[in-house]
Amino acid sequence: MTAAVLPLTIEFGGGAELLFEGKKRHEVDLPGVEWTLRQLLHWLRDNLLTERPELFIQDDTVRPGILVLVNDADWELLGEGDYKLNPRDRVLFISTLHGG
Repeated sequence: MTAAVLPLTIEFGGGAELLFEGKKRHEVDLPGVEWTLRQLLHWLRDNLLTERPELFIQDDTVRPGILVLVNDADWELLGEGDYKLNPRDRVLFISTLHGG
């Protein structure tokens, strides 16, 4: 019997991908099945983020200027960090912060 996992698609855009080895799309299988977006943020910081964590996460949330969409819906409509992830959810992080 295999251990339970939560399959997700994680995507980054608007330059946020540069913090994740320049890779825009990640297919991940998280251990277990009970995950919130808040837990996912910490997992991303600890497992995929390769540089400048302060440009992605602040405390228990994303830093201002990062849009978060779950299956094309704004996470603010879903309860933000408290949203319980479902198998095959697509979570997209888009940076609106651009240098000049």
